[in-house]
Amino acid sequence: MIDIAFCESRFRQFNKSGDVLRGEVNTDDVGVVQINTYYHQKDASALGFDIMTLEGNMAYGKYLYEKQGTRPWNSSKPCWQGRTNLVAIKN
Repeated sequence: MIDIAFCESRFRQFNKSGDVLRGEVNTDDVGVVQINTYYHQKDASALGFDIMTLEGNMAYGKYLYEKQGTRPWNSSKPCWQGRTNLVAIKN
């Protein structure tokens, strides 16, 4: 998930204006792990996750990963595939 979060948002939950970060390609994707609100908002809310917060976005992302693996993030696969924990990446 570290690699996915880096590739999806560069570890950002919010943009420079303080608003929830939205996807460049699909504005329904939000937050640090770019959870798609169209497909996941209802389920996330039912489970008690607010994906507009950092904590909720990460927690639902973990839940989604445990249920579906990396499939929800296949569009960013060229970035994260084969990488191991990009924490030490240079800006």
